[in-house]
Amino acid sequence: MRLLVSRLCLSVVLVMAVPVPGVTAVPVPVPGVTAVPVPVPGVTAVPVPVPGVMAVPVPVPGVTAVPVPVPGVTAVPVPVPGVTAVPVPVPEPMSQNMVNFINKLNSTWQAGQNFQNVPFSYVKRLCGTFLNGPRLPKRSWSVTAKNLPRSFDSREQWPECPTIKEIRDQGSCGSCWAFGAVEAMSDRICIHSKGQVNVEISAEDLLSCCGLECGNGCNGGYPSGAWEFWTEIGLVSGGLYQSNIGCRPYSIPPCEHHVNGSRPECSGEIGTPICSKRCEAGYSPNYKKDKHYGLTSYSVGSDITEIMMEIYKNGPVEAALVVYTDFLHYKAGVYQHEAGELIGGHAIKILGWGEENGIPYWLVANSWNTDWGDNGFFKILRGSDECGIEREIVAGTPRRDSHTNH
Repeated sequence: MRLLVSRLCLSVVLVMAVPVPGVTAVPVPVPGVTAVPVPVPGVTAVPVPVPGVMAVPVPVPGVTAVPVPVPGVTAVPVPVPGVTAVPVPVPEPMSQNMVNFINKLNSTWQAGQNFQNVPFSYVKRLCGTFLNGPRLPKRSWSVTAKNLPRSFDSREQWPECPTIKEIRDQGSCGSCWAFGAVEAMSDRICIHSKGQVNVEISAEDLLSCCGLECGNGCNGGYPSGAWEFWTEIGLVSGGLYQSNIGCRPYSIPPCEHHVNGSRPECSGEIGTPICSKRCEAGYSPNYKKDKHYGLTSYSVGSDITEIMMEIYKNGPVEAALVVYTDFLHYKAGVYQHEAGELIGGHAIKILGWGEENGIPYWLVANSWNTDWGDNGFFKILRGSDECGIEREIVAGTPRRDSHTNH
């Protein structure tokens, strides 16, 4: 009998819960006893919420808890007294550590070095667009996505217009608001003339002669003011720095973004050029006769089909976006903000759209020279107002005879 009792005492009994339909098992706490879940092969434990009871996970030595997603349930972090969540530090902008940090995220885009041996003050100055400024009258399109191609590139649609392919350089000046405007204006003059008029509208003329209506020159401006100035006052022609193209070429030199190069050193300080109403020596016609005018200027709604139709019908548009430090490192892929602090507002030219690996994007021209990004261009996520890019679209149409102001 003693032997039988001893053997019974040494027996190990595993009790398995038997589910009863319509009955929920609620654990009964026993003083001094901590319940530790026993893993059963092939069975996933799903916690059952009990009103008024908050479940606190009990750490088990050697076991790592992996959250199990439950359909329709959103996990909300519960603060634990004495425990502080420490954010992952983001490396310094424009550093190799920042490049490595972004690329390890396995995002939809790849980072690289675009600015080396350049002060951060210079880069901040490049973002010279005042966001949420005056609004132009809105122009809307009655359109559905079925009326539009899956991808579109203005460079291919209008190959007779060379300005669409051009990447300009704003230099050490916050003139992006002017560059995005004159780039799209130049494209549209060519497109609407069916390739008969090819002109580079002068960023210099817009930057220096559009006063408070546009903002504050190299210290920032409003894209909407730029387009209104085109329709009301007109703009002369003018190409890149030292290009000797047009009436008023850009006077601010590009600077060297990289360690080794032939351009002058980048600086964070430069003044707005003087508004000179004279063409450079040897250019004809004179300043007044060289003016080009817009017929209309307007804003485009934030609906992506409206933006796409505007580009499809009339050519590239100007847009504004918020720039974060990770954007400085863009090299390829479809950009979306991943890390880094806000720098400021920036204006660019959208010239098309498409998909890359199933991800919809806008095709965009920047004004930071061809050694930035993908030969001066970049792609950014389309359809979710990434960095506010779909929020402030402006455009306009040229006069039939763009040299007339009536």
